[in-house]
Amino acid sequence: MDTTLVPYSPILHRPALRWPNGARVALWVVPNIEHYEYQPKYVRVRDPWPRSPHPDVLGYATRDYGNRVGLWRLFELTDDLRIPCTVSLSMTVIQHFPDILEGMEKRQWELMSHGIYNTRYHWNFSPDEERAAMQESREIHRKLTGREQKGWFSPAITNTVNTFDLAAECGFSYTADLYHDDQPFPLRVKTGSLLSLPYTVELNDVLSHRRGEEAEEFARQIRDYFDTVYAEGAEQGRVMCIALHPYWVGQPHRIRAVRAALEYVLSHSGVWLARGSEIVDWFNANHLPAIESHLAAREAANG
Repeated sequence: MDTTLVPYSPILHRPALRWPNGARVALWVVPNIEHYEYQPKYVRVRDPWPRSPHPDVLGYATRDYGNRVGLWRLFELTDDLRIPCTVSLSMTVIQHFPDILEGMEKRQWELMSHGIYNTRYHWNFSPDEERAAMQESREIHRKLTGREQKGWFSPAITNTVNTFDLAAECGFSYTADLYHDDQPFPLRVKTGSLLSLPYTVELNDVLSHRRGEEAEEFARQIRDYFDTVYAEGAEQGRVMCIALHPYWVGQPHRIRAVRAALEYVLSHSGVWLARGSEIVDWFNANHLPAIESHLAAREAANG
């Protein structure tokens, strides 16, 4: 990790992070509601559909299932457990599918940008191209919700060396493009400010599936992960992100296992159910000054 972007600080050496009401863990549930183009327009470094020639009906239809069916199961689950979510959102979803926008707005889910389409990668984007995509995302969000967008997460995890400076420049307050910590952390950007909010590639259902694991194993990982950070959170508050994809977790044979794991987590006291911007706002108001002083002292001591 570039220490000019993210100053190094071992977590146990930092000022103690305390969440609201003494919570040990900020539970950040992030459904990835994505839109994949049937015939992608941009293919740069990687082919979005590995089955060729295009169209890849199997790949497209599998993902389309999430927006047609799986999401509605996930809505039911999060309603039952009263979980507020932050959506990793392909912005064209809310242009093409007003029913999905209505469902998310009804639940007051936060809409974090995951780019325009999940088949339009940012690798090899020029700064102007990447800036334009971020500005387009904010404009779509503003037009359809009337609010300013807070979070940025590059589509298909294809951030560039310019992503963080551009995200701050464009007005985002946090990014989910880094997975380097269990706590929010300030990034050294050229203008403005930007916080890294720890997304996960560990408790991520689709990446778990790519490792050959099924829903029961994924659910076990959620419980084991929670047990660890819950114990550690007595001394240092943690963020626990769970990344879900409706086309995977929303399948009939998987939803029950993940529901049981979430019920286990929520059976504990000291779990703060929070949206991304709520975590960021709390951190900035209550902990960021202490972290900045800590980092300044480390830099001074190290010359």
